[in-house]
Amino acid sequence: MKCRPIIAILRGIKPIEAESVSEILIDSGIKIIEVPLNSPSPIETLNRMVDFHGDAGIFGAGTVLNIEQVEQVHATGAKLIVSPNTNVEVIKKTKQLGMISIPGCYTATEALMSLENGADGLKFFPAFQIDSSGFQALSAILPSDIMSFAVGGIDTNDFEKWLSVNITGFGLGSSLYKPGLDLMKIRKKTEELIKVFDKVSNNKLIRLNI
Repeated sequence: MKCRPIIAILRGIKPIEAESVSEILIDSGIKIIEVPLNSPSPIETLNRMVDFHGDAGIFGAGTVLNIEQVEQVHATGAKLIVSPNTNVEVIKKTKQLGMISIPGCYTATEALMSLENGADGLKFFPAFQIDSSGFQALSAILPSDIMSFAVGGIDTNDFEKWLSVNITGFGLGSSLYKPGLDLMKIRKKTEELIKVFDKVSNNKLIRLNI
């Protein structure tokens, strides 16, 4: 699937919002959607999203900390596992189940360990502490074709400086969604964000194999 390299992080979303919020995101042009497991009833939310949209988006879970959670997410039909840390067992189980693995990393050691164990991409977290200059230094040791996402404290004002050091894309939370936010406001925020991203990235797309 070709899509913008933007992961919508819907922390705190409830199952009742699953279809409506994800539909706005997909219609507006964001097809990668993450439901953190510390949200209310996240497995039910994922089930509803997958059932409603099918292959129209790439759905998955964030804050995945162990292999039992990987298995629970896989049972929903979701295809993506995102973690805040580098957990080799989580990466291996994710790949055994044919899912996309994007673990969190902060150091060169964590980044290389993730890749050696099969990770499809890397989540540089928290991005506001690493900063684009720190990522630029780290990226010198990474394969040029690896997917990389800046996550944590990122908004539209940060896009250009991160893209200039060859980050692939971004994981965005509160700049897109907050619990209880009106659907019209979510649509407006999403459309404005997409407009900025497309402009500064020259309409960048990536291909995710699922």
